Amino acid sequence: MKLSRFILNVTLALGLSVTAQTAVSEEISVATFLPPQHHTNTGMFKWFGEEVQRRSGGTLTMKLYPAGQLGAGPVQQYKRAVEGVADITFGVSAYTPTLFPKTMLGILPGTADTADQSTRAIWNIFDEHLADEYSDVKVLAVGTVAGSLLAATRNVSTLDGMKGAKIVPFAAMTSPIIEALGAVPVQMPVTEMYTGLSTGTIDATTASYNNITAPWNFWDVSGYVVENVPTSFAVTYAVMNKERYMSLSDGHRAIIDELAGLPMSLELAKSFDGADEVSKKIISETTGKNYEWIVVSEAERAKMDAAVADGLEVIFADYKKRGISNAQEIYGALNQ
Repeated sequence: MKLSRFILNVTLALGLSVTAQTAVSEEISVATFLPPQHHTNTGMFKWFGEEVQRRSGGTLTMKLYPAGQLGAGPVQQYKRAVEGVADITFGVSAYTPTLFPKTMLGILPGTADTADQSTRAIWNIFDEHLADEYSDVKVLAVGTVAGSLLAATRNVSTLDGMKGAKIVPFAAMTSPIIEALGAVPVQMPVTEMYTGLSTGTIDATTASYNNITAPWNFWDVSGYVVENVPTSFAVTYAVMNKERYMSLSDGHRAIIDELAGLPMSLELAKSFDGADEVSKKIISETTGKNYEWIVVSEAERAKMDAAVADGLEVIFADYKKRGISNAQEIYGALNQ
């Protein structure tokens, strides 16, 4: 009788233990408009998923929903996180610039040349200047991709060559800079730029090295790739629904907190810089492409930088009109 009671108690205890473990197990959904093979998915989100699973002993896991499975298009990504359509979403700040006016200052040309450099600069000032723009969510990452090239169908390596050229900037807010360079800003999503270059709708577009090679293949429709131009950036983010974050156990929230912020943002930057490094190697090893690679001379670069400075003054004046009087101060802090 005592043995039977002992076995019964052990069985009940084991059953309760399994039930308790099941109760605290959580799966986090991640929505992105990018395809599964994109480097943000194979880089940053892969890292994040592996880390939360390892650190939680498997009680916290992540499931990726790429290519717009939880909602098509990039524009509504922040809203999807706020409303809980997905636990976590990945988006681009420039698609909803009115939500992130101060963050958008990270797009402008300055002292940074790489995603890593500009991402670190953003996090140096994030708490003081930018955090209030993300009060509706739990911020996991804010990082950038560097646009350090011009892919073009005409030679835009000089200010004279830029005159009248239809150029796509990384974001509409940089239009005054394009205009100061003597060019005409044309807004176009990256998915249409290949066709725009091939049909003559645009003469040039801001690009990363990764845009030149597959899968974007700008080198197939560009007569020129121009290097040593003022670098601008696209600011991207990964954010989490605040209620979902608060619903997690203390232990699971602690794991998220350890990964969020600069660590995850640097993984995001690394995914973009890493893709550029891969493309640089491919470019150096590939022959038979019909384009000319031009490095802007230091004299012409100085002229471009002076034009950028003029464009920045127009942008700062516009910020003042919109009630953000310290935009130049924030820009200065980003570029110390």
